[in-house]
Amino acid sequence: MPQKILVVDDEESIVKLVEYNLRKAGFATAVAYDGAAALARERTERPDCIILDVMLPDMEGFDVCRELRRHTDVPILFLTARDADWDKITGLELGADDYVVKPFSPGELVARVRALLRRRSPAPTGAARAFRRGDLLVDPGRREVSLAGQPIELTPTEFELLACLADHAGLALSREQLLDRVWGADYYGDVRVVDVHIRHLREKLGESGDRYVRTVRGVGYKLADGP
Repeated sequence: MPQKILVVDDEESIVKLVEYNLRKAGFATAVAYDGAAALARERTERPDCIILDVMLPDMEGFDVCRELRRHTDVPILFLTARDADWDKITGLELGADDYVVKPFSPGELVARVRALLRRRSPAPTGAARAFRRGDLLVDPGRREVSLAGQPIELTPTEFELLACLADHAGLALSREQLLDRVWGADYYGDVRVVDVHIRHLREKLGESGDRYVRTVRGVGYKLADGP
């Protein structure tokens, strides 16, 4: 059964363009033209990924994203005609996984969607060992994270980022290396997306966040190989 993508945009021409290319790539699609419809369609369609325009007639895409993140970790990719850094970072801070600036290449958009869905897919059984340090457990096979025995809910991107750091525990990885391993070699967006997701990851780990996920000045980040 094909994976379903919810396309949310108030411009019919863009919706048709995106739908055509997604279906050509083997995806099923659902459509909404405003924020309220997007929230309703997400509940009924249960999409595997959402492509969300920032500028909608009834509410901003940022508000739609904020509402969605109250109950789902479905990957969200923002479409925005506004190229300002503030808009990009705002979307990521609200829980979006990626963004594409209009005008965009349909091929790039489909590639970004595929990358988001890869991060959401479970790893093959036995593909990677569970990582344990102190009271932190990262299990790539089960896609589970726990701290002191308590489960930690992460988005697919946050999980892949933590799993990548765990797979290279004790080694400093640059932002570019993390982008390549987590977002994919074909990603060419802002490297600050890494910083935003690292910050979210630390927040979810609570007081242990800074203890385990450490900044290596001038390089990037590493996962501490000891408590």
